[in-house]
Amino acid sequence: MLRRLAIAKILVLAAAVAVGGPSLARQPDSLGADWRQQQGEARAKVKNGSHVSLEHVVNEIRRRMPGRLLDAGLETDPNGRSVYRVRWAAADGRRVDFRVDAASGVILSGG
Repeated sequence: MLRRLAIAKILVLAAAVAVGGPSLARQPDSLGADWRQQQGEARAKVKNGSHVSLEHVVNEIRRRMPGRLLDAGLETDPNGRSVYRVRWAAADGRRVDFRVDAASGVILSGG
């Protein structure tokens, strides 16, 4: 009986370490390691007027294509231009990737 209890305690401890142990903290962030910094930079650019807000971009996409936002990020294209990459779930079930000029809000591709 004591041996079973000891084995059960070891299994519980092992499960706890596996679920929330130090190795979990080393897992890469699915959004990218620097997503917090990028988010801060994007907010600053919207605040100083050099970029349109993501809210504005989403509203423009919604006018063009009913649906909902899945994911969005700010990227730099090969020409050095800032673009929003917006993954969109269209009302008909399709996934559509939009690229939007972050300075002007003009939809460059998608839909």
